[in-house]
Amino acid sequence: MCRGLASLPTTCLERAKEFKTRLGILLQKSDTQNESLVSNKTEKANKNSKSSMTDSICPDEVSCWKESLDKLLSSKQGLATFRIFLKSEFSEENLDFWMACEDYKKIKSPAKLASKAKKIYEEFIQTDATREINIDYETRDITKKNILEATPSCFDEAQNKIYILMKKDSYLRFLKSAVYQGMVKKTACNSSSQQNHGKRSQT
Repeated sequence: MCRGLASLPTTCLERAKEFKTRLGILLQKSDTQNESLVSNKTEKANKNSKSSMTDSICPDEVSCWKESLDKLLSSKQGLATFRIFLKSEFSEENLDFWMACEDYKKIKSPAKLASKAKKIYEEFIQTDATREINIDYETRDITKKNILEATPSCFDEAQNKIYILMKKDSYLRFLKSAVYQGMVKKTACNSSSQQNHGKRSQT
């Protein structure tokens, strides 16, 4: 018949408690190590992604980005790099809106135009929108009226206001940022390394 825990020697109970405490510590360490491994893998993946981006871009292309905002936006890599910078400033919605307008103007179906116009308006234009862009009341009101009869040009005024805002503000800060300056240095180093490798191969 079981006499219960109370009848066990005191030393046994103390050893059992000590074992339970040690087990808890070991499990906690294991969880911490697993979290650390996942964090390190994610960080390495992000570094590898950025590294592969710079490896695939020639210095001339990166240099072209400083010529104008249009040159930057017309480059796939430039667009991605500019968005990374804007995200660091919590203003990527401006670029996302501009890109949404570019895609919107390519739509041919009137029904799809109306549906897409409503979606863009609700996401970026209307008051208290989830990703509200910074435009004046007049432009907001004009755009609201335009989407009642959706056409490819109904966001033109709002898109132009955002373009000017990026050109005069975000774009200039981007050119001075660590993001862009880092790209310039990285691509220049890669180009120099490749040239030196080519010279050694020829000899």
